[in-house]
Amino acid sequence: MKSIDSNWFYTVASLAAVGSLVSCQQNKEPQRPNIVYIMTDDHTAQMMSCYDTRYIETPNLDRIARDGVRFTNSFVTNSLSGPSRACMLTGKFSHKNGFTDNTTCKFDGSQQTMPKLLQQAGYQTAIVGKWHLETLPTGFDFWEILPGQGDYYNPDFITQNNDTVRKHGYITNIITDESLDWLQNKRDKNKPFCLFIHHKAIHRNWMADTCDLALYEDKEFPYPETFNDTYEGRLAAAAQEMSIAKDMDLIYDLKMLRPDKESRLKSMYEQFYGRMDSVQKAAWDRFYDPIIEQFYKENPQGEDLVHWKYQRYMRDYAKTVKSLDDNVGRVLDYLEKEGLLDNTLVVYTSDQGFYMGEHGWFDKRFMYEESMHTPLIMHLPKGLDKRGDIPQMVQNIDYAPTFLELAGVTVPDDIQGESLVPLLRGESPADWRTSMYYHFYEFPAEHMVKRHYGVRTDRYKLIHFYNDIDVWELYDLKNDPCEMHNIYGQEGTEEITRELKKELKRLQIKYDDPILNEFPINE
Repeated sequence: MKSIDSNWFYTVASLAAVGSLVSCQQNKEPQRPNIVYIMTDDHTAQMMSCYDTRYIETPNLDRIARDGVRFTNSFVTNSLSGPSRACMLTGKFSHKNGFTDNTTCKFDGSQQTMPKLLQQAGYQTAIVGKWHLETLPTGFDFWEILPGQGDYYNPDFITQNNDTVRKHGYITNIITDESLDWLQNKRDKNKPFCLFIHHKAIHRNWMADTCDLALYEDKEFPYPETFNDTYEGRLAAAAQEMSIAKDMDLIYDLKMLRPDKESRLKSMYEQFYGRMDSVQKAAWDRFYDPIIEQFYKENPQGEDLVHWKYQRYMRDYAKTVKSLDDNVGRVLDYLEKEGLLDNTLVVYTSDQGFYMGEHGWFDKRFMYEESMHTPLIMHLPKGLDKRGDIPQMVQNIDYAPTFLELAGVTVPDDIQGESLVPLLRGESPADWRTSMYYHFYEFPAEHMVKRHYGVRTDRYKLIHFYNDIDVWELYDLKNDPCEMHNIYGQEGTEEITRELKKELKRLQIKYDDPILNEFPINE
């Protein structure tokens, strides 16, 4: 028997090993990115220092923007909590997903949604926190949601067993705790995941964590330049009920609770305050009692009262942001520690913008910039090379197709949004949208903002207020970025008005909005 040459043996063995490795690599499924979608309520870009340095610092949010991308023209299609969430889940406008407003609608959970499509593609899906769609979640492997708006202190959660469980503590901390617990202990770590962390903060009435109550008390916040707007030439703006001076409640919004004082929303604040335990109440009272005593003793009036209300509003809002920023940092730190950050898309946004005194207001709803515009920053997984600002116009209907494309899922034809993936790769598609459509429905309701729809381009905005009024507004965003001067009908605007009405009609046809049949546009 001939002996086997040892060199030949090792050569064959090496080739076999290499072949086995190549075969293994060819058969191995490419690693798909995880997705962590953090959405807050009513967080406006003015109150994030990566967008605006006038008011507060948000170091953990800035960390996402600094290491990833910041969208500078991100907008919603309907500036209201429930409708915005429905648009995000479906990738469709409100008239298509059926959830047009918070007062009359319930979300149809049987319809196609982005989480369902991710599930079908092998992703684990979870949502913790605010849902606000009046029905229970579908398309999630795990969920724990707040009933309605939720409570800042010792909040209730509805679980998958349909039980309502009260959890002790401050809501922003609890939502983060439960989200991290799912990541650490409750998911299948062999599968990619999509986790929705939906915070109540910074929704009205801006109740800060007890450890943050003393923050910003020495800070004097400047009025925005449009604070004393008189709404000349803007009938819908004049008819709203979201004025800091007239409509901000001293007890509910500003916490000036005293037994002998009454307000329209006093009982609601008493319910929130009543959820606190003795330790939480003691800390709360230590801070607020001196302020309450001084306020009623001094009894400010007129401009002094308006100034006092604005300062209290801004401080309470800023304190609530502080807890949120801290908890975003906790999530980033966990992902980094567990080696997940490099393969995870982290998205931070809000369900809409908010007025921080612009036009003298709080709240949202209008198609004006402060509420239509929303912050959007992302940490990108490896393979997406874009860094810095992304200037293209994007909307919240774009999130669904973006997540689906990243997951390798074919985007259904009926989704109306556009995938942001080309932008995240650093591309500048020549056919990217140059105009956006908006439609707000909730009237009559809290704050009494009229129903309206409109179109926005990079320079102009055309709005039609309809239903109980028939009023058009036109703004030149280049020369009038604060939208103080309605130039609709003025001499010299005829051609741009015709072009915008034509574009508005085109978008209503493209997105199949039935409002076009009820209120046809006369070009």
